[in-house]
Amino acid sequence: MQMRDRIIVAGRPSWVIRLALGWLACALPAQAALWTTAYYPGYEQAGMAASNIDFTALTQVIHFSLTPNADGTLNAAANGITTSGSVDLVARAHAAGKQVLICVGGAGTETAFQGATSDANRTNFINNVVSFMSANGYDGVDVDWEPLPVSDAAQFTNFVNGLRTALNNFPRHKLLTAAAQAYPVYGDPPAGQYAMYASLQAGFDQINVMAYDLSGSYDGWITWFNSPIYDGGATFASTGGLLPSVDGAVNNFLSNGVAPAKLGIALPFYGYVWSGGSGGSVPPGGVNQPRQNWTKAPSATPIPYTAIMDTYYHSNCYFWDTTTQAAYLSVSNGGNRFISFDDQHSCQAKVSYARSRGLGGIMIWELGLGYFPSRPAGQRLPLLQNLKQALLHPGLTSLQPDNRGNAPESHPRGGAPVTDSADERHER
Repeated sequence: MQMRDRIIVAGRPSWVIRLALGWLACALPAQAALWTTAYYPGYEQAGMAASNIDFTALTQVIHFSLTPNADGTLNAAANGITTSGSVDLVARAHAAGKQVLICVGGAGTETAFQGATSDANRTNFINNVVSFMSANGYDGVDVDWEPLPVSDAAQFTNFVNGLRTALNNFPRHKLLTAAAQAYPVYGDPPAGQYAMYASLQAGFDQINVMAYDLSGSYDGWITWFNSPIYDGGATFASTGGLLPSVDGAVNNFLSNGVAPAKLGIALPFYGYVWSGGSGGSVPPGGVNQPRQNWTKAPSATPIPYTAIMDTYYHSNCYFWDTTTQAAYLSVSNGGNRFISFDDQHSCQAKVSYARSRGLGGIMIWELGLGYFPSRPAGQRLPLLQNLKQALLHPGLTSLQPDNRGNAPESHPRGGAPVTDSADERHER
């Protein structure tokens, strides 16, 4: 599900938003509950059994994933999907009154999807997906075609429409969801994929926007966040275009006709460690802050939330960037690092943002990246517990627009981030 394609960002007006303190309980009319959909890969089940999942924090689990073969057959082994794993997950989720979907696809599956959804193979492919879903007791199908350039739109459309028709043949409604790119594939027209999803939205129960991997050490970039809610007014020096953000992606979907209630936004259980680089605004020792530019590029490496907390976290290097609504670590001990990640504060902020925009829900990629096996039972998935607590608040955090063009604010958080379930600094 991680996307490392380079991103283009459509220029648009932007508000810099800051999140004020406090909850406004009962200040707003009641809204439909947000969905909380979490990916759970088959390859994680050996180390993180389904018994560790607090299903009360979720509405759906997506079992990741079957991969397509070009001839329309399926590969269950590639991501560790097994019969016993399916039985255990589905049974536990259903006992808790929750739904489980089987995912088909994943990063790098475009070529296989192209073959499987050709005119010659599409019907057989759809039958294979639906048969696997039904035989293993799943409640629907998640489609994760990656990358999805606009050149694939016709085949994607035919596949989704055919799959929705096949799912409609069941007496009980079967869910159909999609993992959607936050921004178009590099080189594609700005509106292409958004218009495609708008035309298909009636067939989808959820369109979950993969608003992560929104940065990289590419030419002309700066150190930037993995999954910030807002762009904070930050722009590319070369083009003047705004840097990517959750809000930027959401606005692009909405302005092209996708209903807000169809959209979910991402809460990644991983981040990025930036290190090295020189020149530009990079200090001696390498990058250590957001928005630094360079002449020699730094490295940017994905890292699970567990490794961030075990290896790098310390309260005196933790910051919350108010203009983007994003957490980060600024490390200068033993080599400079800038580490962008989602934490318990991000859970609150993203729930509030989804509510304020009337969105459908929150999507997690993926549970195993936030799992601490040595912690006591019930405390092994702290970010999931943080999300659960955020969802219990009926109101919205106060969102206040700020058009004054102020410099970005980064507030250090004294002491460890507060959690409802466990101290974030426990050793694994």
